[in-house]
Amino acid sequence: MTAPALFDPIAKAEARARACATAMFLQELTCAEILERLKAVNRQFKSVAIVTGFPQVWSVAFPNAKLVLDEDLLELSPGQHDLVVHAMALHHCNDAVGQVVQCGRALKPDGLFMGACFGGQTLAELRSTLSTAEADLRGGLSPRISPMAEIRELGSLLQRAGLALPVADSLKIPAAYSNIYHLMRDLRDMGETNIMTARQKTFTAKSLFDRAQKIFATEFPADEGRIACTFDLVFLSGWAPHASQPKALKPGSATKSLQQALEEAKSSLGN
Repeated sequence: MTAPALFDPIAKAEARARACATAMFLQELTCAEILERLKAVNRQFKSVAIVTGFPQVWSVAFPNAKLVLDEDLLELSPGQHDLVVHAMALHHCNDAVGQVVQCGRALKPDGLFMGACFGGQTLAELRSTLSTAEADLRGGLSPRISPMAEIRELGSLLQRAGLALPVADSLKIPAAYSNIYHLMRDLRDMGETNIMTARQKTFTAKSLFDRAQKIFATEFPADEGRIACTFDLVFLSGWAPHASQPKALKPGSATKSLQQALEEAKSSLGN
């Protein structure tokens, strides 16, 4: 039996259709961060693919790249690219492992996979205040913010996909808004509204958001009467396996103990 889809593809398409070019600052920041990380790799990539739901942002930085929509089945051919970037879409995939596996298969040997998405600490403040407000008013909770994986879980995707030299790190982006309504408008303009299949599909009473605003202002205040929230960006990288890459030693192959190595290190520092 196939598990039910966590995200609604029609709702995702509608949310992205409402997105505004002026609200793409997190997409643009992520794109700039990816470019900086590629500079450190010191390699010329000649066959690039970008998996994204916002091609208008990424096509500027990667004008010669193949742009691929983040559908369940990616339009990627095996072994065709030396760089594949999954750009700010993994948090809205029904099968994140499958997405990374498909990207890995599209790489040439020693090709690079890079991914970026929202991590588990994203909008923790909004999640907390909405949960408290709804519990206070209704005695229960509704799925209002997409579940997002923690960095350790996202990092494990690289290993499960068979990528070598996996690395995962995060970047916290603090933000402040005048109120909860300002924040939700920004999320709508980013194309990042609730697209979960199990979301409530009827209008929510304004009293819930008014209550959440009061809790938000009390528990997560910012300067000048604003509210504070956090966007957690997680960056992933891994390489398609190749014989030239460094490999870990086999267990039991060490020629000296850790204690011996430490003693030798202390001795060399003393000299």
